[in-house]
Amino acid sequence: MAGTAILNGFGRTLGDSIIGLQALYVAQAMGVIPARPTLFRLPGLSAIIQQTYAAADFAVVDTLPWDEATPERPFAPVADFGQVIDIRDFAFDPAFRGVAMIDYFLARLGVDPAGVPPEQRRNGWLRPRITPTGPSGHILVCPNTASDLRTMPGGVHDHILGWLTAHAEGPVLSQANLPAAASLAELCGLVAGARLIVSADTAMVHLADAFDVPCLAFFTSHRPAWRVRDYPYCRAADLRPEGLPDALEFVRDTADVAACRAAWFGGGEDPGWLDPILAEACGMAGVG
Repeated sequence: MAGTAILNGFGRTLGDSIIGLQALYVAQAMGVIPARPTLFRLPGLSAIIQQTYAAADFAVVDTLPWDEATPERPFAPVADFGQVIDIRDFAFDPAFRGVAMIDYFLARLGVDPAGVPPEQRRNGWLRPRITPTGPSGHILVCPNTASDLRTMPGGVHDHILGWLTAHAEGPVLSQANLPAAASLAELCGLVAGARLIVSADTAMVHLADAFDVPCLAFFTSHRPAWRVRDYPYCRAADLRPEGLPDALEFVRDTADVAACRAAWFGGGEDPGWLDPILAEACGMAGVG
């Protein structure tokens, strides 16, 4: 069988998937990866992530069983492919930490990241393939993430909502107070219709970039450049506490979570020190 197989392309989260698919789109445009490679994906993932891959009409999706999700175990169905790119368990790869995510995926696909212009390192593959549905004219706050290391504390969330309501133009919505999006089109609509995104969730930041929406992104466990380096409409706030590794992917103990939560309060008990950052982001977006 000719063609290319990619194992675990590209992870289980929405953010990793958006960026990995952009890398694949670029690799195909450059002729490094042939048309419509097969992505062997883990089963049972959320409907929105499955819809993300369904939108990527430049690839074929097949199943990678959970019991064959690690590179220690050969995956027999790819034996006849002309090229196999195995990125199973990439989150545990030391090369994944300390670089921009798009650069990591480009390199694994055989592309020199330095040869890719910044505009092509953005998430341009998604926008023409999705028709967003939903409200418009709002400011959207996204406090929740997949990790306790990055999730916005409740007190900070309340403060940000109050500050934006008092100082910014337009309705202020919080993803924490809205029903979960029923589809990728609905989630993209919530983002595409916004005038400003304020987010601890990097997946929403990647969607904001895809639709050219100004964004304020908070980082507690990674250097911002490793996620938003190429996003011209993103203002990044680096809250990483001292003493933690630069790219902490997984919680080691409760002290890690405590340090990240404390970072939101700037060494005190009042998150009001974030107000100038919020004001700057509102000015950038033209809503303040």
